[in-house]
Amino acid sequence: MRNRIALTAALTTGLLALTAASATAAPNESRTAASGDARACADVKLSGALPVPPAGMAVRQNVSIGPDCTPVLGPARLVPKAGPVANAQAAPAAAAAAADRQVRSWSEMYDCCNIRMTGLYTTSDWSSDGTVVTTSSTDATQQWNREPWNAGWSLKSSGKSADCVANCSVSTNVADASFTYKGIFDPTGNVYANTHRSTVALKADGTASCEFEVDLKNTFIGWNWQRGCE
Repeated sequence: MRNRIALTAALTTGLLALTAASATAAPNESRTAASGDARACADVKLSGALPVPPAGMAVRQNVSIGPDCTPVLGPARLVPKAGPVANAQAAPAAAAAAADRQVRSWSEMYDCCNIRMTGLYTTSDWSSDGTVVTTSSTDATQQWNREPWNAGWSLKSSGKSADCVANCSVSTNVADASFTYKGIFDPTGNVYANTHRSTVALKADGTASCEFEVDLKNTFIGWNWQRGCE
């Protein structure tokens, strides 16, 4: 089953305007996980973009897996920034002090009981003179849920890259993290896998944007993807 959401967003007169489109699976594609549970959805792919809000604000959005494995897009909420993103590690103080601007993004998968399974977080700092990005840096961290007896989610791989870190009009930074699961819900380790990718574009005019992707090998109705930037 392949589900894909494409989102574009813009801040207009202080409000967040959002458009969305979704595609559903072809009729002959499977809608169940390896377990055969009718509530499960196989090979779900989600993507979306959010603008970085004004200073002191954060933009947050949820996407849940609804009936028939159809993604349900929640509203993009512009809210006051409430401090560090939960579970994310802050950038080194020296880097923040040296930069003019900072943007943080998060991409988290929660199960139907609202337990965070996997998460990818980025913190980007950059300076610009209005014409070029003079310096930039991005840190990426990951979090995952463990179960007793050394089971649960595990980090399989992670990485980050930047196409330009100085003297460029836009610095595009990409972070990715792949997770596997072996535990109480699947002792084989072959059923579940989450892959997150976050892209942050840092611009010479001081603005930025966040793009997100997540690939789920198998998922269940009620799982939800929480993402945002500030």
